[in-house]
Amino acid sequence: MSARKWLVVYTKPRWEKKVAKLLGEKGVEHFCPLNKVSRKWSDRKKIVEEPLFKSYVFVKIEETDRTKVRMVNGVLNFVFWLGKPAIVKENEIENIKRFLGEHENVQVKSLDVAVYQRVIITSGIFMDQEGEVLQVNSKTVKLLIKSLGCELVAVIDKKSLEKK
Repeated sequence: MSARKWLVVYTKPRWEKKVAKLLGEKGVEHFCPLNKVSRKWSDRKKIVEEPLFKSYVFVKIEETDRTKVRMVNGVLNFVFWLGKPAIVKENEIENIKRFLGEHENVQVKSLDVAVYQRVIITSGIFMDQEGEVLQVNSKTVKLLIKSLGCELVAVIDKKSLEKK
């Protein structure tokens, strides 16, 4: 028996709300984080809800439901990590919901790190380990991790780091 897990689907550009609606109509538990943003036009100002993550919608499904979700109009594919669909922890979904409930005009920013900077890894097998940045690429960082009396060099996704 497989358990339901939060996965991420990649959508057509600007289709996040439409995909969420279509998933709901098919009975799929989903979460499209919406950010309340103030927009100004020439004649008025209005608070609108925009997707927090462009082209992403979260779905809580069993492995057997992947094809059903993939066939929804506007869904391009699942987001993959290391060759498998990326799994988001339940508490991370709850944290996003709570944060959006408390704040407006939230911005998603990537972490800018520099060579020789000290960082802490926030997820994966090296979670809570400290490292030194050796190289910065577009989406990954090469880190020197000193542990167990030896030096390990790992390429880590920038999203899994925080500045020390």
